[in-house]
Amino acid sequence: MPTPNTKSLLIRGGTVVDGTAAPRFRADVRVTGDRITEIRGEIEPLPGERVFDASGCFVTPGFIECHTHFDGTMWWQSDLDPLPGNGVTSCVMGNCGFSAAPISRDLAARDEMIKIFSFFEDIPLGPFLSELPWNWETWSEYRASIEQSVEVPIHYGAFVGHIALRLAVMGLEAWDRAARPDEIARMAELLEDGLKAGAMGLSSNLMDHDGEDRPVPSLLAEDDEFVALIDVLARHPGTVLQVIVDTFRHLNAPESTQRLADLCEGKPVRVQWGGLPSLEFQKRIQTPLAEMHERFKQDGRDFWTAYAHVAPTVNISIYHSLLFAQSNDYVWHEVVLAEKDEDKLALLRDPDWRARARHSWDHETFPFSTLRKARHLKLFHSDNGVGPVGITLGEYAEQLDLPLSDAMAEWLIRNGLGSTLLAPSMKKDDAMVERLLKDSHSVGPVSDAGAHGQMLCGGGENLLLFTDFVKKRGVLSVEEAVHIQTGKLAEHFALHDRGRIEVGWRADVTVFDLDEIEFHAMEKITDVPDGNGGKTWRWTRPPAPVRLTLVDGVPTFENGTSTGARPGALMSPSVATV
Repeated sequence: MPTPNTKSLLIRGGTVVDGTAAPRFRADVRVTGDRITEIRGEIEPLPGERVFDASGCFVTPGFIECHTHFDGTMWWQSDLDPLPGNGVTSCVMGNCGFSAAPISRDLAARDEMIKIFSFFEDIPLGPFLSELPWNWETWSEYRASIEQSVEVPIHYGAFVGHIALRLAVMGLEAWDRAARPDEIARMAELLEDGLKAGAMGLSSNLMDHDGEDRPVPSLLAEDDEFVALIDVLARHPGTVLQVIVDTFRHLNAPESTQRLADLCEGKPVRVQWGGLPSLEFQKRIQTPLAEMHERFKQDGRDFWTAYAHVAPTVNISIYHSLLFAQSNDYVWHEVVLAEKDEDKLALLRDPDWRARARHSWDHETFPFSTLRKARHLKLFHSDNGVGPVGITLGEYAEQLDLPLSDAMAEWLIRNGLGSTLLAPSMKKDDAMVERLLKDSHSVGPVSDAGAHGQMLCGGGENLLLFTDFVKKRGVLSVEEAVHIQTGKLAEHFALHDRGRIEVGWRADVTVFDLDEIEFHAMEKITDVPDGNGGKTWRWTRPPAPVRLTLVDGVPTFENGTSTGARPGALMSPSVATV
C-alpha cells in the first residue's frame, strides 16, 4: 500500500477514459508528485491526502494542442489563456516554418525574422521587440533562455523553423536565392544543435507569400537543401518534419506533397504535411491528396496529414492582419501597413485609394477569398458604439448607397479603427472532417492558438470535439474524442511519458463533466502589450470550464478559475517508452 505523501492527490469517483480509445471504466486515480501511481476501482485515502471528488466526471489525460504559435506570446501572456480552463496540458509551437530561433547576429536579419513571424501569425510586432530578451543565437541557447525566464501553466515543445534557419545563415538574401553548399552545411549544423537540445523537429513552409507577395524564404529552398536537413532529422529518431503545403493560394499542394514523398524516400523520417483540405472550395485538390494519403499508408510510409476540424473564424481588422494580403488584395493591405491612425484614416477617406480598393475587391482578390463574399460580412464590433452592428455590410452599403468597399471604409471611419467585421464561415466538407478525425495517420485538430489574436481565436476550439462532434452530432464517442487529442498526438510526437492514464505515466490529467463544458462565444479583451507601454486587444474565449487540470500533478485550473501555478516545462521527443 502506498505510503502517505504530502504531494499525493486522490481523484475519486470518476470514469476513466485512458487515452488509448479503449472503453471507459470506473476507477479512482492516485497522483503522487508528477506521476500517476495507482488506478483501481476504489482507493481509500491516505492520512492527510487531498481528495478530489470526480463524481459524474470523466478523468482523462491532459489535452495536447498540436499546432500553436505561442513562441513569442508566451513571454508576455504567461497564463496561455484560455488553454488551462479547457483541459490543455501540453502544446507544440514553432509551426509553419516560423520559430524564435535560431537568429542571426545581424540585427537586420534578426528583425526580418521577427517581422515575418509577426505578419503571418497576426501578432503585434511591438511586444516581440519589447518583451523578448533576444539573448540567443542558436536554438539550444533559446531553450536555455526560455527555461530561465518563462514560467507557464502547460508543457510546451517547439520545432526549429526552416525560415528562421535560412535567415540566420543567409541573412536578407534568404528571400532572393537558393542556398550555397556552405550555407546548407551551416543550416544543417544549426538544426543539429536544435535537435540535440530537444526540439521537436523541423517545420517548413511551402505556401505563404508576404505583404509584398514575396514567397517566404523556405519556398526558395532547392532539393539539396531539403535533403541535407532531412538527413539531420533521420539521425534523431522521434523527431518530425512538418511542412505546410499550399491548400489556399495556388492550390499546388499535390505537387509539393509528392516532392516531399520523393525527398524522404527510404529515410527514417516522420513527415507531418498540412494537409488534407476540409473546406468546400478546396475540392479540386482534395481527391488527389486523399488518394496520396491512402497510398502513403498502404506503402507503410510514415506520413501524417494535419487537418482543421472547424472552418476559420475571420474577424476583419485593419490592425496586424494578413487577411488582405493573403486574399491578394494589396490595396486594403496598405491600410494595415500604415503605422499611424491618421495615415489609416487618410487612406480610407482618399477618393483615389477608394477607387483602387473597389477594383481590387472586384478583380484582384482570389475567387475563394472572404472579400469576394463581402456583401455577407457582418458589422460585428463597433469600437465607439456608433453602429450599426449586427447587420451585413451589404445592408449597410444599401443604406449609404455606396459600393461595398467604400461602405466598409465609411463604417470604420465612423465606428473607430479598432472596429471589426465578421466573415461568414467558409463551407466545410463535414464528411472529410469526420473521416480525418478517425484516420490512423491524421494530426489534429489544428487550432493556431496564440496567433491571429485580432482575426480569429483558436484557443478553446479543442472543445468542439466534445460539444459538436460528441454531444451535438454523435459522430465521435468520448473515448475517440479523448484519444484524438491525447494518446494519438503523444505517440505522433514521440512523447512517450504522457497521453495516457496509466501507472508510471506523467500526471497530466483533465477532469470534466461533459454536460458542463461549452464552446463559448469570443470575447474582446485588452491585455496585449503594444511595445510602447500601452495595451492592445485580442479575442479569447471563456474557459469550458473543466473541473480540474493537472500538469505534472499540479492543479493549474480548478473550481472554475486558473490557480496561477506555472509547472509547465519544455518537452522533447524520445525513443523509449515508459
